[in-house]
Amino acid sequence: MTVPSVFTPSLSPAERAAYGRSARGRAPRSGHARYEPARQRFDPVSVLEEQSATRVPDLVPIRYGRMLESPFRFYRGAAAIMAADLGPLPDTGLRVQLCGDAHPLNFRLLASPERRLVFDINDFDETLQGPFEWDVKRLASGFVTAARANGLSVKEQNGVVRACVRAYRERMRQFAGMRTLDVWYAQDDAERIRELASSTDGKAGRRAAKAAERARTRTHLRAFAKLTRMTAEGRRITPDPPLVTPLGRLRDRPSEAALTEEMRTLLEGYARTLPPERRHLLRHYRLVDMARKVVGVGSVGTRCWIVLLLGRDDDDPLLLQAKEAQESVLAAHAGGDLHDNQGRRVVTGQRLMQTTSDIFLGWTHVRGLDGRPRDFYVRQLWDWKGIPRPETMGPELLALFARLCGACLARAHARSGDPVALAAYLGGGDRFDRALCAFAQSYADQNERDFAALGAAFRSGRVGAKHL
Repeated sequence: MTVPSVFTPSLSPAERAAYGRSARGRAPRSGHARYEPARQRFDPVSVLEEQSATRVPDLVPIRYGRMLESPFRFYRGAAAIMAADLGPLPDTGLRVQLCGDAHPLNFRLLASPERRLVFDINDFDETLQGPFEWDVKRLASGFVTAARANGLSVKEQNGVVRACVRAYRERMRQFAGMRTLDVWYAQDDAERIRELASSTDGKAGRRAAKAAERARTRTHLRAFAKLTRMTAEGRRITPDPPLVTPLGRLRDRPSEAALTEEMRTLLEGYARTLPPERRHLLRHYRLVDMARKVVGVGSVGTRCWIVLLLGRDDDDPLLLQAKEAQESVLAAHAGGDLHDNQGRRVVTGQRLMQTTSDIFLGWTHVRGLDGRPRDFYVRQLWDWKGIPRPETMGPELLALFARLCGACLARAHARSGDPVALAAYLGGGDRFDRALCAFAQSYADQNERDFAALGAAFRSGRVGAKHL
């Protein structure tokens, strides 16, 4: 029996760099500056409606309501629209594991399994292999949109984007000269944040330090206190419909018993995807309560459950989030999706891109009460998460945050892609940085037009919106 090798023939560093430079022929760095909507561009509201068709009908108006709050909030929910705009553009062919939705609010402070505070990407619902620049363009355009929300001038907006892209390019060049394991083990911890903060404006640095301290208070115990209450039956999830709706209060359930059984099946399938020692740890907890929870902006309407488990007693909680995973918005534009389970796609992408992932991260598959198969991924809820608000930041703090995000994205891409080829493509000058400034301005304009289109659809009655 012949066992296939896990090893592939490797190119020399010089050959890898030559390959990266050759990508400039397919997609010149200055060419990334161009964004013009196609003459027969798709209807952006139709893209959103197509997504909504697979979601919980009662929750879809909440999604539209949140997207209508501002262009920045719209941008957070419009990953599918941007994917459709990026797909037809010339690309470098330099593929990495993409976040798929690398807007600024998907970068935040998180707890590592070793209880260290790290800065990393948080959301991987759309992760897939694709051209590296798609993530960089989404991040850069998101920073322009956030900067406009805070009234920054065009010069300040461009300064933030250049800080982001320069940090990405320079860190990728650092990775190109590092050993493979050193690239894999690299991380952005609290010490790195302090170093960057100390190199910028004093007030911005102090705000960054305070944000790190606040993140340490956002533990699973704080989530437990906020989301649960004592009842005659014991500790239970606190109802806050329609945002948090325990099983017994769902209007569309055939029966509470049937839905409870579906959730048990989901959790049992999930447990089988955990390593043996994590399954052993999970057995120390008992299932107490479950509720449907509305999360985010772009995810609103997908099926998302919070699960309350208790260990020794009512003060020993574990809160899990089971979130439906649908096909990535990139799949139609990046050569398809070969994954047999969309939850597994999310988990695999997260483990590839994050330095340290949640110890309870896993996936499962369940046939819903409507007879449709659904994929889920599961993780802990709200553990040491420091959530930024880039649309409220001044130019100095926003530029610091942009540097953190750009460097973090480079680290995530270097783990799955070829940092030598990527660094050679980007080069030592700022041609790519300047091009991304132009692209981000043009695409932020497009985002505002699409935001207006959704507003018009709401006013005409085409879509309903609920502001919660």
